[in-house]
Amino acid sequence: MTIPFGLVVPGLPHPLLAPDDNPGWATIRGAFDGLRARIAASDADLLILYSTQWFSILGHQIQADPHPEWTHVDQDFHALGSIPYRFHIDADFAEAYNQAAQARNLHCRTVAYKGFPIDTGSIVALKLLNPDNRIPAVIVSCNMYADRAETLVLGKAAADAIAATGRRAIPIAVTCLSNRKHTRPVAPADDHVSSMMDDEWNRKLLEIFSEGRLEDVSQLARTFDGQAHADNKLKAIWWLGAVMGQHNRYTGDVMAYAPIWGTGSAVIALTPSAQEAGGHEFDEEDVEVYKGDREVLQTDPAPTSAPAPTPAPVAAPAAPAVRDGIIRVQAENAPKPVGAYPHARRVGDMLYLSGVGPRQPQTDAIPGGPIRDADGPRDYDIEAQTRAVIENVKAILEAAGSSLDKVVDVTSFLVDMDRDFAGYNKVYREYFEDIQAARTTVAISALPTPIAVELKVIALA
Repeated sequence: MTIPFGLVVPGLPHPLLAPDDNPGWATIRGAFDGLRARIAASDADLLILYSTQWFSILGHQIQADPHPEWTHVDQDFHALGSIPYRFHIDADFAEAYNQAAQARNLHCRTVAYKGFPIDTGSIVALKLLNPDNRIPAVIVSCNMYADRAETLVLGKAAADAIAATGRRAIPIAVTCLSNRKHTRPVAPADDHVSSMMDDEWNRKLLEIFSEGRLEDVSQLARTFDGQAHADNKLKAIWWLGAVMGQHNRYTGDVMAYAPIWGTGSAVIALTPSAQEAGGHEFDEEDVEVYKGDREVLQTDPAPTSAPAPTPAPVAAPAAPAVRDGIIRVQAENAPKPVGAYPHARRVGDMLYLSGVGPRQPQTDAIPGGPIRDADGPRDYDIEAQTRAVIENVKAILEAAGSSLDKVVDVTSFLVDMDRDFAGYNKVYREYFEDIQAARTTVAISALPTPIAVELKVIALA
């Protein structure tokens, strides 16, 4: 498989139809023009577009009409004018992509109907990047209900098809970053990103893009979505990373950033590189074959050949102290706090645990050994420590009348990220693979006791 570079471009029509009405729109248009020359100078023989403006509901659709032709009017910005188009679609590759997607258990089909509408984003990208149709294209839809797992598999299917057909392809993610549009008329000269927070988060993301850290952007998509009104969860970036390779070995070039009708719109090129931009934590799941939506339908029959295991005895909940309606939780089967704090506090339906380490109740022994003693640093077993930490968390939750599967958020602290992340992550996955709690892992210089890992947990009561 050969990918000379990948692109992120916005799909709103303003840079195509009215670039001179706003300096930012003109900047975006200039970046498109630069990419058009770059594409023309490459030996690419295929453009693959994933557009967040082509919505599908039942699986994914791939445009396979060899020459779709129509006059398009954007449903929101029709005052900008009509866009006539006629494109060159690679129907053979569309079918190869379709078969690769189905082989990975995705619901996918090609569409080849005369007059089938093509979305604004795809039209804008192809008109500006490939106006003479010199390079054939393929367009794949954005399933509005698909989350990360399904979108990754869709991207990997594109990579399969590229490899199987021997093409030299440029994948193009047609998406904004933040996507909160103005809901009232705004004079073109007054266009701006709709909120300061959106703009701040866009710029953070662009800094990471500029360092070639595509997978780090992919990993941050959920956080970004919660903070900055992301364009379809940034799933176009999930797709792009899966097509190109889920790593940070790229040279990033942020060619333009400007508001387009309140959105944060950027033109970005990512070129494969031999050098990785830093070694970072990749927490998000990585899947090869789509297995359906989580927690929607249970399709695997429950085993009947063996009796259900007898549940381990659970200690009776400790008598809590109540103050101002806030319940203080102390668990007998958890290590004693080393300061003036409880194991947990219950506020309404939420439990907030203090930092939990691997020390054992009653004895304070550290499974896997301490990281240091009076003689200096010692070797230790991070997997044993991590398992002990999670078991302590479990004991505190059960003492509060909750359980591990009600954990919603975990903050992990490691004193040696480079040495310990892999072992910690392995054990963490054993407990939390199905729970899928949100997680942040932070490197710190030291903890109050000679331990290597500590967890801070929030759970439902």
